[in-house]
Amino acid sequence: MDALPAVLGAAALLLLLLLTARLLLARRNSSPRTAPLSLLVVAGSGGHTTEILRLLSSLSQSYSPRHYIFADSDKMSEDKIRTFEQKRAETFSNSQFTLNRIPRCREVCQSWSSSVLTTLYSILYSFPLTFRLKPDLILCNGPGTCVPICISALLLEILALKKVIIVYVESICRVETLSLSGKILYYFSDYFIVQWPALKEKYPKSIYLGRIV
Repeated sequence: MDALPAVLGAAALLLLLLLTARLLLARRNSSPRTAPLSLLVVAGSGGHTTEILRLLSSLSQSYSPRHYIFADSDKMSEDKIRTFEQKRAETFSNSQFTLNRIPRCREVCQSWSSSVLTTLYSILYSFPLTFRLKPDLILCNGPGTCVPICISALLLEILALKKVIIVYVESICRVETLSLSGKILYYFSDYFIVQWPALKEKYPKSIYLGRIV
């Protein structure tokens, strides 16, 4: 327990450094890119995967390949994703996707103190994966798994290895308050989308589009 304050302090310092670097990095003007666009999708257990797949159903074949990432203890997301991609392949002949697992940040009923350590471990695990995939765009909607992935993407930008656009869509079930992931990534995402007007009032940086899933 004596090491807990140090761990929490290190985690807070890491987030502070990332936020500072994010604010200091100037947005680079880039020429319009051509298709395809590599997409990294963070899936989560429960309704998160269902919602994110509904969003993906409206995307064109230009978003390819699609790299799915979900927690290693998530037993349902892989089946949902495979079913979705099989149906998608009936419409688009060139349907490319990969499935990737990372350690979960926090298990159900896990203590908050121990989740700091597992989150840091998940970040260390995620960075080499994100570096290898080098996505152009990350799409996520609230599972805890998206936090280490997005932090890894920010590190890629800070190290001048890759500029990754982060699009965060808060879950439809969040009406008046953000999820914990949303509260963290609100400050780091390029586009932060909410589906209820009450959230737009509380978080002015967000983009309110109404219900989209």
